[in-house]
Amino acid sequence: MEENMVAAAAAPEHQNFILHAFHGGGTMMYVILALLVLTVIVVIKQLMILKDAGVDKSDFNEHVFGMILRGDIQQAISYCDSRQSPLTNTLKAGLVQVLNRRPDEEVQVAMDASVLRETPKVEGWVSFLAVFGNLATLLGLTGTIIGMITSFTAVNQADDASKAKLLSQGIAEALNCTAFGLVVAILAILTYGYFQYRIGHIINDMTESSMSMLNLVASNRDKMKN
Repeated sequence: MEENMVAAAAAPEHQNFILHAFHGGGTMMYVILALLVLTVIVVIKQLMILKDAGVDKSDFNEHVFGMILRGDIQQAISYCDSRQSPLTNTLKAGLVQVLNRRPDEEVQVAMDASVLRETPKVEGWVSFLAVFGNLATLLGLTGTIIGMITSFTAVNQADDASKAKLLSQGIAEALNCTAFGLVVAILAILTYGYFQYRIGHIINDMTESSMSMLNLVASNRDKMKN
């Protein structure tokens, strides 16, 4: 019972500490907060993009390549249409050329062009996360400098009794701003690295699958149905 009362009392105290630290960081804290909101928006948007772009490459290729081996290109195209993603769109671009009896070079060009079209869609606004990470650090540093300048200016103009208080307030503002800026920067940079890994994996899947499909088509042209 006593432990629950202590925990209940500690929660508001912790929340008050965060609010006090935020308000104590000066006006620059609101700029960093706006940057945090933008970072969260980009992260959520990119998670949705990657969710839509996700497809099991091994399972998909197994079905499509099986249809190619049977010579049923039209069915393979229909299967790609049923599972929209960067990978399926890329292979579909090549399958359309195969269906039209185009040479292997044109099949490859069509798939390469599809990779170029799909890549910006997958990347979304991820590059902004790197910018936000650097900007948050710089804004935190700017807030620190402003806090220190304000502090020392106030100390020079104050009487001896209030100097210590004004100095501590200025240092607190500087450190709070630095801490908040670093938190936002870490969040932005970590998510940027994660998304870059996922995007690179998707692009590699498109490239590898397109090359495998072209080799399969080139060696089984005689099985293709009209």
